[in-house]
Amino acid sequence: MVTLLAAPAEPLTNAGDTQLVLAALLGIAAVVLLIAWGKVHPFLALILGAAVLGVVAAVPVDKIVTSFSGGVGSTVGGVGLLIALGAMIGGLLAESGGADGIVERVVGRVSGTALPWAMAGVAALIGLPLFFEVGVVLLVPIVLLVSLRVNIPLIKIGIPALAGLSVLHGLVPPHPGPLVAIDALGANLGQTLALGLLVAIPTVIIAGPVFGNFIARYVPATAPAALLPTRRDAADDLSPTRPGDGRLDADGDLVTEDDLVNPGTGRPGGAIDEPAGRRSRRSPALWAAVVTVLLPVVLMLLRAIGELMLGEGTAGRKALDIVGTPIIALLAGVIFAMIFLGYRSGFSRTQVSGFLGGSLPPIAGILLIVAAGGGFKQVLVDAGVGNLVADAADGANLSPLLLGWLVAVGIRVATGSATVATITAAGIVAPLAATLQGPEVALLALAIGCGSLFFSHVNDAGFWLVKEYFGLTVGQTIKSWSVMETIISVVGFLGVLLLDVFV
Repeated sequence: MVTLLAAPAEPLTNAGDTQLVLAALLGIAAVVLLIAWGKVHPFLALILGAAVLGVVAAVPVDKIVTSFSGGVGSTVGGVGLLIALGAMIGGLLAESGGADGIVERVVGRVSGTALPWAMAGVAALIGLPLFFEVGVVLLVPIVLLVSLRVNIPLIKIGIPALAGLSVLHGLVPPHPGPLVAIDALGANLGQTLALGLLVAIPTVIIAGPVFGNFIARYVPATAPAALLPTRRDAADDLSPTRPGDGRLDADGDLVTEDDLVNPGTGRPGGAIDEPAGRRSRRSPALWAAVVTVLLPVVLMLLRAIGELMLGEGTAGRKALDIVGTPIIALLAGVIFAMIFLGYRSGFSRTQVSGFLGGSLPPIAGILLIVAAGGGFKQVLVDAGVGNLVADAADGANLSPLLLGWLVAVGIRVATGSATVATITAAGIVAPLAATLQGPEVALLALAIGCGSLFFSHVNDAGFWLVKEYFGLTVGQTIKSWSVMETIISVVGFLGVLLLDVFV
């Protein structure tokens, strides 16, 4: 699910161009300085940065609050739910041992030097039908565990995975950005898909394994302990436990507020729903763990195929639209994991519920930060910063490919929204598309897609998603994630220009 944050019909302020530029720069600078120098929590820094932006842009205070709240709500309603459901899948994979099985198979089949390439390939394949946020929450547990097991720097395999997801998200339909550009420009979907894959392959290689191997030397990232998907062993938790402390008792059950006293034994902290002794448990089959990860992918892929092959309004199209909705697809993955990784592996209902609940607290901070990033972005958009960039580019005497890329770059950097950048840039260059031939129109759509990925920074919710999941500082995130996105944008655009010579 991708939240579309479009600019309003009328900006919330009548500020001039210079004032808007100054407001955007001061708002972004406030966020960076508060976090890097003031050591303020990113959630608060983003709120204060949005306030600085709005006040300098002369947006009424009540409109600042409304705009920021709307951005937070739309981001939580989209990305937030995906993060929560993905965390539940990751929690069940970790606690059941299913993630261990996947990692052991990957590590056993692929050597250490080939792992970054394997992660880029897996991410690109999974990212074909997946929105970027969904791919991140599904792949991060695997990336963290692979890094832990084979002692490879986290960034060295994390960047290739992120590159595979990001390139597919920005360049290849059925992702919303490419589809918006295709529709606005009248491009041929099949041509755009084929040319997009040609551009995507070398772009993923350069921005993924090649750049990841280089930047890993300068960004010594360590996975956050709370997000590390390691399996808990009940034998390590035999010390006395207090009700509600979230630890395992002697029987391997999570102690909750309901497990006050076992009437049969009178043992304080004893679980009331399990007999003494360890339940019979077994590691889940590899196929169950793999299906848990791929089920949401397959459901969303079926929806994408239905959109291309089935008529709108038909029964099959409606059914696939429902089951392929990202939230429904991830929910199906959670339910499948509960059954085949939980109950079928010998865990009780109480334990499975505990695993699900225990997966949520570690991501609470991530949810708030990502949501605040969405609010900051919405204030930027509603203040008219995106319109300012579009107006500056309108009428420029440049080639359509370069103009489309530059406009998308400007709006992406200013607003943090790849989708808003794509929509605006496609609208500006749409009249020029009528003068181009079929393949050139497809390349124009790809040029806009490349520009929409340029330099993700503090006004992009994805920036904070990556920062928190990989345990990076703001500076480390800029050096790794932001530079990676810029490499994708530049290398992808160079690939588009190269193809333009031959088509």
